[in-house]
Amino acid sequence: MIIEYYRPKSLEEAVALLQRSQPLTIPLGGGVTVSRMKEPDCAVVDLQDLGLNQIVSQGNIVRVGATVTLQQLADYEGLQPELSLAARKETTYNLRQRATVAGSIVSGDGRSHLLTVLLALDAVLIWAPGEKQESLGDFLALRDVRSANKGLITEIRLTNNAQLKYEYVARTPEDRPILLVAVAKWPSGRTRVVVGGFGKAPALVIDGPDASGAQMALGAMLQNAGDEWASAVYRQDVAQVLLKRCLIAF
Repeated sequence: MIIEYYRPKSLEEAVALLQRSQPLTIPLGGGVTVSRMKEPDCAVVDLQDLGLNQIVSQGNIVRVGATVTLQQLADYEGLQPELSLAARKETTYNLRQRATVAGSIVSGDGRSHLLTVLLALDAVLIWAPGEKQESLGDFLALRDVRSANKGLITEIRLTNNAQLKYEYVARTPEDRPILLVAVAKWPSGRTRVVVGGFGKAPALVIDGPDASGAQMALGAMLQNAGDEWASAVYRQDVAQVLLKRCLIAF
């Protein structure tokens, strides 16, 4: 239950509130993540007056504010089409009007379209206080610990000069995916392959000068990927098909 509500006018005020030891204090963006939490009584810090809802392109860098909604991201011109698609596929239209990019990063699991493609693009999180930078991959590896560190994601930075392709399978067109494969390729040839569709978070398969070894690495990563939705063998077989589709697109 929410026991205290704050709507700070500055980032410094918001961070000071979040850094309190008592009561448990959490950021409030669109409210979707908070509404799904199973936390005890807590205070919330409403971020809507902090100007974190803008998307700015600077050369090959796109700066996405933490409280940008998924619908804003999907509609923003100039993004890779596959990133816009992932934002649309993340949830329903009504929830996309409220759900924020940062909230989706903090709460998303391995079946998240958005997390999978952001990880492929090697997204960087900017934290307050201190403008600290952290790769999305590092954050996901220690998400529970990092979230408890009382910082605040203010921005997500992406490079916009990479080609991006992702493929997925689901039981129905509207169902959450049971397997996703995303590939990002930069002009230098650098290639990142990410797999999702199961577990707590998508996983990086390779990040190298090209795509060599991706098929073998992907198969090895999926050896223990079975769950109630699909067997590991099924995911291994389908993943190779999806990876080939992605690579052919380049």
